Amino acid sequence: MNDRKLYEQILGVTDPWHVERVDLRLEQGEVLIHVKGGVGAEKCPECGRSCPRYDSSERRWRHLDTCQYRTIVVATIPRIKCPEHDVRQVRVPWSEERSRLTALFEALVIDWLLATENISAVSKGLQLTWEEVAGIRSRAVARGLKRRGRADLPASVGVDETSITRGHEYITVVNALSESRVLDVIDHRTEQSLDAFWTQYEPSELMKVEMVAMDMWAPYIASTKNHLTEAEGKIVFDKFHILKHLGEAVDKVRRSEHRDLSKAGDQILAKTRYLWLTHPERLEGEARERIDSLRWGALRTARAFRYKEHASRLWGYITGLEAMAPWRAPLQARTDSSRCSNDQAVLVWRNQCRHVRHHQRHVRVREFTHSAHQETCLWLSKPAAVS
Repeated sequence: MNDRKLYEQILGVTDPWHVERVDLRLEQGEVLIHVKGGVGAEKCPECGRSCPRYDSSERRWRHLDTCQYRTIVVATIPRIKCPEHDVRQVRVPWSEERSRLTALFEALVIDWLLATENISAVSKGLQLTWEEVAGIRSRAVARGLKRRGRADLPASVGVDETSITRGHEYITVVNALSESRVLDVIDHRTEQSLDAFWTQYEPSELMKVEMVAMDMWAPYIASTKNHLTEAEGKIVFDKFHILKHLGEAVDKVRRSEHRDLSKAGDQILAKTRYLWLTHPERLEGEARERIDSLRWGALRTARAFRYKEHASRLWGYITGLEAMAPWRAPLQARTDSSRCSNDQAVLVWRNQCRHVRHHQRHVRVREFTHSAHQETCLWLSKPAAVS
C-alpha cells in the first residue's frame, strides 16, 4: 500500500474524492495531504443535485499528527451554483462545514475535554486557541442534542444554570436526575429559557413530572409554576443554595452585632467572618478553639450559627416530622425572644419552607455540578464527531 492509499484509508476518503499526493516537509515538521475531488463532488449540499462550478478556493484542515509531524489536509473546494439554492460550497466528508479541523481531530479534542474538563489545558496540549476548543465543544453538544431529538420527560427533573464564558453569559441546563442525563441546554437563565423547555411537551406529558430540583432563582420558579399543575408541591430546593442563604444570614447578624459591640469597645467578633462561614470540623488549631469558645455563647451571631447548624442536618433525617423540628426553632425563637435578629434566615424559611419539606418526600434528589453537565453533554455528542 502506497502513502496515498494509506491516507485515503485513514481519512475515510472515497470516490469522488481521492488523495492526489503526500508531501513530507521535514524542516517545517509537517505532512501535507493533498486531496482532490472529481466532477461527482460538485453537488449541492442542500438537495444533492449535480451543479456547475461557480468558483473554488484552497482550504486546509488540521488532522491527527503523523508520529511527531503535524498533519494538514489540503484541498481545493469548489462552490457550485444551484438553480434552487443559489451559490453553495461543496461539503467534504472529512470535516464539518466551516471547521478547520478534521472530524477525527475534533474527536480527539473531545476525549481530552472529557479527561481534563479544562479548555485551557486542552488548548495548550494540542496547540489550539481557547476559542477553537470552545467551538469544538459547542459543535459537539449541538450534534448530540440534534441527533437525540426531544428527550422523554422523566418524573424527576433538575434545573440549573452554568456560566459558559469568562463573563456573565449563562445557559440553562435541564437534567434527568435519576439517569444523569442532560435533557436540554438553553441559552440564558431567564424565565423564557425554561419556558422553552416546558413548551416542548404536551400537558399530559407534564403531568408525569413529580419533582423539579432547582436553586432559588425566581425566573425558574415562575416558569415551573406556570407550566406544571400543583407546582408548589413539586419544586425542591437543593441543599447547597439553602445553606448558602443561611450562611449569608449568619454573616449579616455578625456584621450587625459587631457594629453594636464595637461602639462599646468590645472586639470579640473582630476578624471572625471566616470562622462563622466554615464548618467547625474543617477548622484546626487556634481557629477551632476560638469558634468553639464563641459558638456556644449568648451572642446573637452564635445563636444564628446554631440554627444554621441544626438546619444543615435536615438531609440526614428519615421522617418529615423529625426533619422539621430544627427548622421550626428559628421561627419559635424569633417569636419568643427579641434578641434573635436572624431575620434573613427566618425570611428564607417563611418564603421557601414548603419546598424544603418536599425534599424529605423526594429522597432521591441529588446535587449536580456544572462539570457533570458538561461531561454529560460531551458524552452524548461523542459518537457524532466520528460518524
